[in-house]
Amino acid sequence: MARRRIAVIGTGHRAGMFIRAVTDDHAGTAELVALADVNQARMDVHNGWLTKPVPTYQAADLATMLARDRVDELIVTSVDSTHAGHIVTALEAGCDVITEKPMTVDSPSCDRILDAVERTGRRVQVAFNYRFNPVHEVVRTLLAGGEIGEIGSVHFEWLLDVRHGADYFRRWHRDKARSGGLLVHKSGHHFDLVNWWLSAAPAEVYASGRLFFYGDQGRGRGQADDRFTLDLTADPRLRALYVEPAAEDGYHRDQDVFAPGVSIEDDLAVLVRYDSGATMSYHLTAYAPWEGYRLMVNGSKGRLELEVVESDHVSPAAAGQVKQGASPESGSVTLTVRPFWSPPYAVELQPVDREGHGGADKRMTAVLLGGETDPMHRSATAHDGALALLTGLAANESLTTGRPVHVKETR
Repeated sequence: MARRRIAVIGTGHRAGMFIRAVTDDHAGTAELVALADVNQARMDVHNGWLTKPVPTYQAADLATMLARDRVDELIVTSVDSTHAGHIVTALEAGCDVITEKPMTVDSPSCDRILDAVERTGRRVQVAFNYRFNPVHEVVRTLLAGGEIGEIGSVHFEWLLDVRHGADYFRRWHRDKARSGGLLVHKSGHHFDLVNWWLSAAPAEVYASGRLFFYGDQGRGRGQADDRFTLDLTADPRLRALYVEPAAEDGYHRDQDVFAPGVSIEDDLAVLVRYDSGATMSYHLTAYAPWEGYRLMVNGSKGRLELEVVESDHVSPAAAGQVKQGASPESGSVTLTVRPFWSPPYAVELQPVDREGHGGADKRMTAVLLGGETDPMHRSATAHDGALALLTGLAANESLTTGRPVHVKETR
């Protein structure tokens, strides 16, 4: 079987995971044939790491690249607000697409993507890697199997610590026009998980939130500010990708998290009603002392509780660093089912993989690029991407209006 010809547009840090998956893990089924970006220096860095360098193109020349290098599938890892244009261009060129989440950042561009999928018959897969975390697969199996009966309600709390959370306020993500804010960029992962776990779609959303800790008026200002200063030169890969290339396009990966110009929130509460009748209360905190999440699902036969501690604190030695792979601090995972009328029991889990989002990145690329079977339907479609996106967009609208927002049914 011929290898699929893969190109990548957007060659920042996250692109490295996909490039390694194509050129190393799945070289038998996929072949990297081209790179595109707005920054030539950054593409040159990636080519320098490759055994076999590939042609490079400016992002504006995407259509030319797709035709000239006979691309079968485009991987989109560029700034979120550029996703839709790249996805539609690829679909219209006859290519399939793998895109990082979120699929895009607003409703009109979401409609453009869905229209292009329908018109061209090509495929879009959204890289919701949390679906591929083994723990999340167990939750899906338990809920789908009726372990706690019909789902009545969900409480989902997600904590980003002051190392990981701060990083969204250094990068382009701090600009809501480019990222959609954390409810679109980060929480889209979580909204997709709940859609997948419940086999449901959002119907109504209400949200409240604010910028509390970061920004020029943030409560965190003055609390050991030096611990929030990122030293890109300390990491060879980050230095190569962002320090020298900054001279070409002026993008600074290490902005001050307490500087003016932050237009996203860092403390967010969301209420969601699903088409199944279930409800969810959700909270995202981007300035917590520890990192992880708690999930509680209430059903007609009992309750499921999941607690994941990814890092129980932020070590002073790790402050100001970019979170990559496993954290040096302690972590744990517990999954408990509490049936009615009988004692609770702990669900036995596999040992936790501390690398690559709990091992999810490798499992995801094995399906998306390696051709592994996917009986649990973990690979997210454009429709799935739209449903996760619509929850975040409705929540953003609710933040503006102060009212609940009815989510339009999508295709």
